[in-house]
Amino acid sequence: MADKLIIFDTTLRDGEQSPGASMTRDEKLRIARQLERLRVDVIEAGFAASSNGDFEAVRLISQVIKDSTVCSLSRANDRDIALAAEALSSANSARIHTFIATSALHMEKKLRMTPAQVLEQAKQSVRFARNLVGDIEFSPEDGYRSDPDFLCRVLEAVIAEGASTINVPDTVGYAVPELYGNFIKNLRERIPNSDKAIWSVHCHNDLGMAVANSLAGVKIGGARQVECTVNGLGERAGNCSLEEVVMAVKTRKDYFGLELGIDTKHILAASRMVSQTTGFVVQPNKAVVGANAFAHASGIHQDGVLKARDTYEIMRAEDVGWTANKIVLGKLSGRNAFRQRLQDLGVQLDSESELNAAFARFKELADRKSEIFDEDVLALVADESVSLEQERFGFVSLSQHSETGERPRATVVFTSGTQELKGESDGNGPVDASLKAIESLVKSGAEMILYSVNAISGSTESQGEVTVRLQNNGRVVNGVGADPDIVVASVKAYLNALNRLQNKAIKVAAQG
Repeated sequence: MADKLIIFDTTLRDGEQSPGASMTRDEKLRIARQLERLRVDVIEAGFAASSNGDFEAVRLISQVIKDSTVCSLSRANDRDIALAAEALSSANSARIHTFIATSALHMEKKLRMTPAQVLEQAKQSVRFARNLVGDIEFSPEDGYRSDPDFLCRVLEAVIAEGASTINVPDTVGYAVPELYGNFIKNLRERIPNSDKAIWSVHCHNDLGMAVANSLAGVKIGGARQVECTVNGLGERAGNCSLEEVVMAVKTRKDYFGLELGIDTKHILAASRMVSQTTGFVVQPNKAVVGANAFAHASGIHQDGVLKARDTYEIMRAEDVGWTANKIVLGKLSGRNAFRQRLQDLGVQLDSESELNAAFARFKELADRKSEIFDEDVLALVADESVSLEQERFGFVSLSQHSETGERPRATVVFTSGTQELKGESDGNGPVDASLKAIESLVKSGAEMILYSVNAISGSTESQGEVTVRLQNNGRVVNGVGADPDIVVASVKAYLNALNRLQNKAIKVAAQG
């Protein structure tokens, strides 16, 4: 195992803790399948004890995923661990990831437990989990800010109880690379049984160093597992970015000397899927997966790349999926071609009826848009992400009038359960008028805290993808909608967000 770096993806758990990034069970399954195509070693599918929805998502992913280990997070108590084990019972390869805080600040202020109590709780929890599942990971929450002497006692004890992976998180993103790498190294050197476990790193990006810290933990500290998320998704400033860590280790194999199991050509598809599912747009200059990652504007750079690619490119765009066919389908394309393209993009629909519904939407889009891009296909599938049993509000039609010198007006027809409603309003612009028309009847009382527009592909004919983030009674949700008409896309996004507000499943917050 010394020359293999394990990639532990926590997009579906820690990534989902971003405000508004909560995903439905079907969305989680779709992303899990893409992670399996990517050949991620471990997929942390959720936090089974946090809600019924998360429990069902972990259980479904455990039933479907065959090539990756499926993991569930749990706090260090019997109830959480038992629920995690139950949700994972169908998995080909299962892991329970249990945690408890070990820093003096967290023990005193949050847990209100003494160090002795935390040590005993950690031991009992790993012992209990080990009797249910063979593969146990333990994390000391806020580990990097913990007293090293106490941390050594805890980690030595949980390894003795059967923890096979020890993860040392920088929960609040406080670390810097050299210090973090040496912190891991010193723990491994001081703990007598450290060789009985695989060591892992989990870094947050509050100071923009999550990837650098993780790589230092690998190179200096000897860690052989990195916990990361697609696009660096995560609470606050996010997590260590999967695509950046993977391509750094792959590109600089001369330095790291490690093997990876990742099939990198699926990285871009995973990035797009996570972005379009959550509504968190990837910045153009994002490493590896940003729109400008392999673009060259400087004349000197362009000249060099044309003469020899490696003058300015250290990675090949096609190695991470950028050379997939861009224009893939059109109005004359048939059902089989559409099905094949979905498979190529890592999207698997569960039934023939779902495929038929998606194909009908594709045909409708193809009548309005001459060229259908991969991004369009992913967007129309994502647009159906709220399952029927969760959908209360549905878009029917929109009429709006906007003229210079006059206040815009809009009429929106939408369904609410079995009813069809018609709302009218004016506003500062056509989008404002349309959303106020909906709110005049729904009266959700939600506050809009984000409205963003992203062109799915690069032309005025492109579909617009709109993200709306709403906040109501402490809950934050994202709604995503796509359409060639940006006002329609806005209405769809707003209705999507309202549907998510209807889902009352409450999750238990967790950090790691």
